[in-house]
Amino acid sequence: MSESSLEDPDFNPPLKSILFNKWTSTVSSIWIQSTSGSLYTFSLYSQSLKTTQSYTQSTLNLISFFKDFGGNSGILSGVLYNFTGPWGVILCGAVFCFVGYFFMWLSVVGLLPKQHVLVICGFMFVAAQSSTFFNTANVVTGVNNFPNHRGTIVGIMKGFLGLSGAILIQVYQIIFKNKPATFLLMLALLPTINSLLLMFFVQIFKRTELEEKKHLNGFSLFSVVIAIYLMAIIIIQNLISLRMTVRVVSFVALIILLLSILSVVFKAEGAKTYRKIRLLLERDELTSEPDQTNQLNSQSVNIGDNSNRYREVPGGPEDRTDTGEQLNMLQQRSLNLLQAMCTSNFWFLIITTGCGMGSGLATVNNLGQIGASLGYSSLQTSTLVSLWNIWNFFGRFGGGYVSDYFIHSKGWSRPLFMAITLAGMSLGYVILASGMSGAVYIGSVLVGICYGSQWSLMPTIASELFGKVHFGTIFNTITIANPIGSYVFSVKVMGYIYDKGASEEGNLCTGTYCYMLSFYVMAGATFFGFLVSLVLFYRTRNFYTHVVVRTLSVNKRAVADIRG
Repeated sequence: MSESSLEDPDFNPPLKSILFNKWTSTVSSIWIQSTSGSLYTFSLYSQSLKTTQSYTQSTLNLISFFKDFGGNSGILSGVLYNFTGPWGVILCGAVFCFVGYFFMWLSVVGLLPKQHVLVICGFMFVAAQSSTFFNTANVVTGVNNFPNHRGTIVGIMKGFLGLSGAILIQVYQIIFKNKPATFLLMLALLPTINSLLLMFFVQIFKRTELEEKKHLNGFSLFSVVIAIYLMAIIIIQNLISLRMTVRVVSFVALIILLLSILSVVFKAEGAKTYRKIRLLLERDELTSEPDQTNQLNSQSVNIGDNSNRYREVPGGPEDRTDTGEQLNMLQQRSLNLLQAMCTSNFWFLIITTGCGMGSGLATVNNLGQIGASLGYSSLQTSTLVSLWNIWNFFGRFGGGYVSDYFIHSKGWSRPLFMAITLAGMSLGYVILASGMSGAVYIGSVLVGICYGSQWSLMPTIASELFGKVHFGTIFNTITIANPIGSYVFSVKVMGYIYDKGASEEGNLCTGTYCYMLSFYVMAGATFFGFLVSLVLFYRTRNFYTHVVVRTLSVNKRAVADIRG
């Protein structure tokens, strides 16, 4: 059966097909992503780690670097996905999560003797690696399940990963406030148990169903509602002191919202069942007219066959005059990692990732110190840091959803949106450097949204340029540019300039000049990334026009024919 063919209407779905389908797979992935954001909670337990192990701030920054590097180097998870599929990757992620955080918890509570700093760095690296396994399994499976809506599904998965930081912070504030050691134990158990319970539901289903976009929009709507709800809770909690009863009720409401995502599954499966019943009734009515019956039966088969032929020869007969360059770009859709690394497009993505994601990660890692240098209160600074997760979500979700909309409706290629968001980051850094009243809020919103969009645009572009077969390995290799860029901007730029302006007493720097030059440097870097992404857009515009857009158009017409 082809990927785009309808399911046999005679097929009477057993319990297995009701429990295991692309919709339950998507919900399971969303729930796993919702507890996978432990990387964003480092500040909650870092002070406890520093105190119990007698570390200096420099040592703690070293551990933070291993966190960033472990959380952005997922080559192993991509390679493993090609051998085991999603379940093996999720299982490995669960093991890494438990081992890393459990041994850090043992060290913090004193059940293990004080370890050498490199041992703790190793624990942190293993714990952070778990997020790459969860992320790879869910993103790659989503792209395979919804190849016609890659941007939307990647945006949903990356968006919930961004929201998970805010969700876990709510767990801390409700249950583990002022108990960072116990919170570490929870980080070892909650994501592990959650992923083990759900991993067998995350599977690839090679069938394109009717109204996929409609149901994906349902997931998107829930993600936006949850993000707005979390944003409101964060702002309210930082403005007024809420009673514990109110906090518990707000947390229960959050859990109910997450569980309510199941309604999309019920709606999608209900619609599928209705279509099957309707097709059965229509065929029963036509049993006395065999010619029409044969025509009805052959329609779905021919559509699937035409779709497959389209995948082999993009654009059909009218594209038989494709140039050699376009055919070479088509061949790139099935490249492995080494073959991809031999192309210019791969390195263009490396550069844009280092400039965009690297500078964004450096910014969020220093957001607390930035607020303090400008004289912001601890309340204002904590609100700024908490809201970053929300801006990050809107960027991750919006980057995928908006680019999907325009590539389907206008035929605009995705690298164009990467260029737009990098230009937006450059503008955001200029605003941050201006030192104007409220500039840190306006600038952080713009940088946070554009930074988040890179997380959905880069993987989607990689899947379109290099194919789905080795997608997990390729996009995780490109992601390594993120911590490398973060190290350069955070240590060699922001840290160096801050220390130059810091007073000898207390090693503190106050004033707009502490980070002004750093922001201008990062504005220049992201503007350079913008220029590189424009080159990528120019190089791939024919590929998107003659391959990606036409493939989407033919698939859309096939679905319209079936619906008609």
